[in-house]
Amino acid sequence: MSCDGRSRALAALRGLAVGDAFGSCFDDAINHSALLERRVLPGPWLWTDDTQMACSIFTVLSDHGRIDQDALAQSFAEHYDIYRRYGPGTSRILRLIRQKDYHWRELAQQARGGSGSWGNGASMRVAPLGAWFADDLDRVVTEAAASAEVTHAHPDAVAGAVAVAVAAALSAEGQWIPGAEFLEMVAAHTPAGPLQGKIRHALSLDDSVTAAAELGVGHDTSALDTVPFSLWVVAHRGHDFADACWTAVAAGGDIDTTCAIIGGILGARPTFDAIPPAWLARCEPLPAWTTRLTT
Repeated sequence: MSCDGRSRALAALRGLAVGDAFGSCFDDAINHSALLERRVLPGPWLWTDDTQMACSIFTVLSDHGRIDQDALAQSFAEHYDIYRRYGPGTSRILRLIRQKDYHWRELAQQARGGSGSWGNGASMRVAPLGAWFADDLDRVVTEAAASAEVTHAHPDAVAGAVAVAVAAALSAEGQWIPGAEFLEMVAAHTPAGPLQGKIRHALSLDDSVTAAAELGVGHDTSALDTVPFSLWVVAHRGHDFADACWTAVAAGGDIDTTCAIIGGILGARPTFDAIPPAWLARCEPLPAWTTRLTT
């Protein structure tokens, strides 16, 4: 893969980290309404497992030029950090991989009676992959599915990862297509099923309150309940990184995840002003084990 792919992916990774860290400020905020009204947050902003796992995706792509699933599982496990607030299912998988008790494929399949987790974890980390392969949407679909399967084997979780990766690819290619046309392009490359249907339902929604109510904002942390609204925000508020993230905050729910998805997609845009400089300055830097690969 060319340096252009890597630089696009790094831009998406930075946008993801900023969105994640920004959203995480509201996870335990008692004065959520006051923060929302003032629109001012002191730093530093600390990112969560969304960014930690996205860094592994970037690292594996840098090392292999593709998603090597065994290498990705190993990187996820090696860099597992309990303080990054992983979901319980993913936390269990990574601890067991680290202990070498089970293979990742067996573990990923165990959730939900053998169908795998349908959580939003595969979607929140995948934007850099979409940016990396932005010039080949078929490759985006294949690699995004492979990245999801390491921890989230359910078809809805895989579809969520594909949808976010495709959205990031469109963004990285400079195809700023606001509104319904953008959502339709993403849906066209998303596997058929409930998630694709929900993205298509988003085509008819015009305001963020209705979109949040009808699409969901991650209260059950599923891909189906998280990805469509995040894509709606990108489609309707994506001209302004900050406004898009504040729209997600106002909706509530799994805010660091929705903001990570939004930030990763918008961060991939080929413009120097995609991420507000003041937000970048407040955000915790990417870990050294990732940034050392960007030279």
